[in-house]
Amino acid sequence: MGKRTRTLKVRQQIALIPSYILLVVWCVFIFVMLGWIVMASFSTTRELFTDKLLSSGLHWENYEKVVVTGKMYIAFLNSLLYSAVSVFFTILVCAPAAYGLSRFNFKLKNLFQRLLVVGLGIPGVMVIIPLFSIITMLHMGDSKVTLIMLYVVTSIPFCTFFLLPAFSDISPTYEEAAAIDGCGPIRTFWEIVFPLVRPSVTTLVIFQFIGKWNEYFMAQIFANSGNNRSMSVSLNQIIVAMTREGGWGGMFAAVTFVSFPTIILYVILSRKIIGGTTAGGIKG
Repeated sequence: MGKRTRTLKVRQQIALIPSYILLVVWCVFIFVMLGWIVMASFSTTRELFTDKLLSSGLHWENYEKVVVTGKMYIAFLNSLLYSAVSVFFTILVCAPAAYGLSRFNFKLKNLFQRLLVVGLGIPGVMVIIPLFSIITMLHMGDSKVTLIMLYVVTSIPFCTFFLLPAFSDISPTYEEAAAIDGCGPIRTFWEIVFPLVRPSVTTLVIFQFIGKWNEYFMAQIFANSGNNRSMSVSLNQIIVAMTREGGWGGMFAAVTFVSFPTIILYVILSRKIIGGTTAGGIKG
């Protein structure tokens, strides 16, 4: 029996060899691509076009030109503010909403759930013009508060729908035990139920943070002034300026400066992302 089991495992591993090969090829391609971009960000334009990267050493002035002279550090702080604050308020709204829809029965429950599905199916580009008209009418354009508010509102359907299965999987005995001990509904939710869905919430926070960090369209329309620009908007403007000036090294420095925070975040938190999705965040 043991020999048959070992034979079966060997056959299973042999069947997975093509997948392993594709995975290795893909990883090598990604590492080579990222490595070339990093080396290009420290090279001059002449070195880029003569295929002699780093032949004259590391040119840190590319980053100085982008981060300091191009004021990209302001865009970095803006994106950090937009992402962190919008994600915080999104979870603050969506977690109780998902909990209520998963636990309580009321007349409008099915309507709210259907509205969430409808909200998921509406492309973001379709609501831009109505949003722009409303924001212009209220004189709230080109504002950090406006962009954060729009990020929160447009994230509610997906985030609430994402957390619904996680709360549904929790046994109601936790709330019953808390009620016997004299714990109120609000305290029960935040101190007992909410920590139980932490893996799913962590996954959602990571995805939302990275999504808002890389978001371009709404940031370009609703926060486009010098002091309000996000990283994606600033990156686009720097790329246009660098290509006109022929500063290709600076362009790759800007791309590296924008991309590596999210890459590092993925690498550090990859296990939490996988653990959160398999813990019930997207089940059902």
